[in-house]
Amino acid sequence: MEQKTDIAIIGECLIELSSNGKLSETSTLNKYFGGDTVTTAVAVARLGGNVTYITKIGNDGFSEFILSALQKENIDTSHIKTNNEQNGMYIVSSTPEKKEVLYYKRKTAATKLSIEDIDEETIKNLKLVYSTGVVQSISAGARELVRETFKLAKDNNVMTAYDPNYTSCFMNSEDTKEYFEEIIELTDIVFLSLKHDAVRIYDIDSVDKAINYFWDRGVKIVVIKSHIDNGYYTGYNGKTTFTEFYNTQKAVDVTASGDVFNGGFIQAIINGYTPHDAAKFAAIVAGLQTQNYGAIQSIPYKQAVMENI
Repeated sequence: MEQKTDIAIIGECLIELSSNGKLSETSTLNKYFGGDTVTTAVAVARLGGNVTYITKIGNDGFSEFILSALQKENIDTSHIKTNNEQNGMYIVSSTPEKKEVLYYKRKTAATKLSIEDIDEETIKNLKLVYSTGVVQSISAGARELVRETFKLAKDNNVMTAYDPNYTSCFMNSEDTKEYFEEIIELTDIVFLSLKHDAVRIYDIDSVDKAINYFWDRGVKIVVIKSHIDNGYYTGYNGKTTFTEFYNTQKAVDVTASGDVFNGGFIQAIINGYTPHDAAKFAAIVAGLQTQNYGAIQSIPYKQAVMENI
């Protein structure tokens, strides 16, 4: 019997080459995979969620590796298509003194994403659709796919969740705001970094102002991650609650912890958690992930999370 898919995530899976030494000195790079949305997808899957990943991958020697890696994580790959472009890649090195990241994302397979990569029949059987501003930034086709998928979701009473995920590495704040503006009225849940999203995109430096602004725009659940306050604010139904970051004294690597939190939150929401309880659950997921090195490698499984609740 075919397993029902609850969550669809639109994104780009990147090849990760990593080193624990300086790039100028290392002679060995370890191969893995990564990207903001694929990290969220792995988090959902490791928590027991049924998730499908929507993307295009390149037939450049890495395609079998990517498909196999996602399938080993119990992520449905039936909506992943292959083309003759190259896969995106990033090279990362981490030392106690410094972290270096180099991105190679031009003319990649995922830039060929389009509205032909999804259909209403698939969407209407879901519980939630998730994507980010990073995905919208890779091409006009990917941007259109996110917008039209969110429209189909709203037309079929399927929840939508979104993170602008602004990064100055390969995005600018004006474009990121434009991406967000075209889908904001179609969005049920929004995840924001106070520093990187609320301040840099909307010039809003207050948690209360940010939550009220997005409530006024029709977003039902607003989650703001604040490193100043060391926690998450969750605004829902006229009320705002606060959840502290989990076990920060044990954190050794916070890479992609926001993407992991998002995965924990949406998995909790579709399983009936209140937004406040979903934030508490997701904070533990993200907190456990920061206690080891590697964005995806360190994502905890459901049993480990439940043991820490």
